[in-house]
Amino acid sequence: MNTPSNLFDGLKGQSYITLMQRATLTVRSGQYPDVLALLQLLKPITWFPPMWAFACGAVSSGVPILEQPFTLILGILLVGPLVCGASQIVNDWFDQHVDAINEPDRPIPSGRVPGAWALYFAVIWSLLSLAWSALLGTWVLIATAAGIILAWIYSAPPLRLKMNGWLGNTAVGISYEGLAWVTGCAVLLGGTMPSYPVLIVAGLYSVGAHGIMTLNDFKSMEGDLALGIKSLPAQLGYRRSAILACQIMFLAQIGVIFSLLLWNCPLHAALVAAVLVLQVLAMAKLLKDPKGLAPWYNATGVTLYVTGMMISAIALRGMT
Repeated sequence: MNTPSNLFDGLKGQSYITLMQRATLTVRSGQYPDVLALLQLLKPITWFPPMWAFACGAVSSGVPILEQPFTLILGILLVGPLVCGASQIVNDWFDQHVDAINEPDRPIPSGRVPGAWALYFAVIWSLLSLAWSALLGTWVLIATAAGIILAWIYSAPPLRLKMNGWLGNTAVGISYEGLAWVTGCAVLLGGTMPSYPVLIVAGLYSVGAHGIMTLNDFKSMEGDLALGIKSLPAQLGYRRSAILACQIMFLAQIGVIFSLLLWNCPLHAALVAAVLVLQVLAMAKLLKDPKGLAPWYNATGVTLYVTGMMISAIALRGMT
C-alpha cells in the first residue's frame, strides 16, 4: 500500500520531461480543460498585493490619475490578472506532483485541466502579458519582462527558487511589490523610467515584503518539512523565522522613514513612523505565539504595512 510519502517519492522521481510526454499524450487523446478550472488557475485572490503596489506607483508618479483612466485600467489588468495570473499558472503546473498529495482537488491533479493544457496556458498568458505591457511603454515592458522571468525561475527547474526561502521570498517580494510599483509609476509617466526616489522606496518595500512572505509560509511548514522545501520557517522554526520576518519589515520601513526625512517630507515620515509603531506592537503580540498568531498578523500588521506604502506614495507624489 502506498503511503503519501511513498507516493510523493514516486511522483518526484519522474522527470518533468516524462510528465510532459504523458501530458502531451493526454492532449492528443482529445481531452480538453474545463474553462472554469482555467480561471481558477489564475487565483484572483492573489491579485490584490501587486494591484495595490501598482496603485501606489501610480500615485507616486505625480500625474493626475483621473486624467488617464483608460491607461490606469490597462495597467491594473496587467499586474493583476495577467502577470500575477501567469505566475500562478506556472506555479501550479510545476507543483502538480505536490498538489496531487496535498490538494488533489486543484485543477491540474483533479484532471479538470488535463495534459499539458496548463503549461500551454502559462506560456500563452506570459506572452500576452509581455505584448500587453509593450503597449504601455518601454519601462513597463522591462518591468513586466523581469516579473515574468522571476515567475518562471521561482517555480520551474532547474533554479526553482521556491525551494529556498531566502531566494523564493526575495523573488516574490520584488515581483509583487517593487516591480508592480515601478510599473504603476511608469504607466502614468507614459512608459518612461521613474525617478530614483520612487525606485528606492519601491525597493525598500520589496525588501520588507520578504518578511511578509516568511510569515505566509507558516501555514505550510509541516508540508515543507515533509517535501524538502527549505522555507524559512522550515529552516529556522516558527519563533526564529518570525523574529527575522519582523526585523526585515521593521528595517525596511526605517529606511523609508529616513529617506522621506532626507527628501524633506517630515509629515509623511511621521505618519509612516506612526504606522510602524502600531506594527511593532502587533509584532510583540505575534512573537508570543508565532504559529497561532501568524494569520492574525497577516490581517492586521500587513494592513498597516500597505497603509504605509500609500502614505509614502503620496509623499513621492508631492515631491514630483
